[in-house]
Amino acid sequence: MSGPSMTVTVTYNNEKHSIQVVAQQENSEPTLQDLALLIEQVTGVPLAFQKLIYKGKSLKEMEQPLSALGVKNGCRVMLIGKKNSPEEEAELKKLRDLEKSVEKIADQLVGVNEELGGIQKTLPENFRDCRLKRKGLVKKVQAFLAQCDTVERRIEQETDKLQSKNLALAE
Repeated sequence: MSGPSMTVTVTYNNEKHSIQVVAQQENSEPTLQDLALLIEQVTGVPLAFQKLIYKGKSLKEMEQPLSALGVKNGCRVMLIGKKNSPEEEAELKKLRDLEKSVEKIADQLVGVNEELGGIQKTLPENFRDCRLKRKGLVKKVQAFLAQCDTVERRIEQETDKLQSKNLALAE
C-alpha cells in the first residue's frame, strides 16, 4: 500500500525526533510533504508554520522527493515554527471531528443516491404514486445537499479566520 521509506532526525527546540517517512504513493519516494505532515503529528507544529532547514537551506518544494532535495536516510533536518495555542487546538479538533461527521454523511448520501437511481430504473411508467414519492425524496436530498453546502462554507470561513489569526500572530 505504501512505497519506500527513509528515517530522518528532526530537531525542534531542544528535542530530537526520529521520523520514519514513508512515501504515500506506491513506487515513489517520500516527498517533503510526507515529511512535513509527519512532523506536524509528532511536534504539533502546523504545516503552514513549519520552516524546514537542511544543510543551511530552507526546504520549500513540498511535492519534491526528499532525495531530490539532497535529504538522505539518517540525515538531520531542523524545524523552526510555533505550535497552536491550546484554545486553537481545541477548535481545530472540533473542526476535524465535524469534518469526519460530514464525510460519514457524504458516504451515506452516495448510498441514497444509488438507491434512488435503482428505484428509478425499476419503476414502470404507470406507477404514478411511486414516481411522485421518489421525486419528493430527490427534493429532500437536494435540500439537504444545499444545507451541506452552507455548512461547508461556514467551515471554510472559520478555517480562514483561524489561519489569518495564526499568520497575524506569527508576524
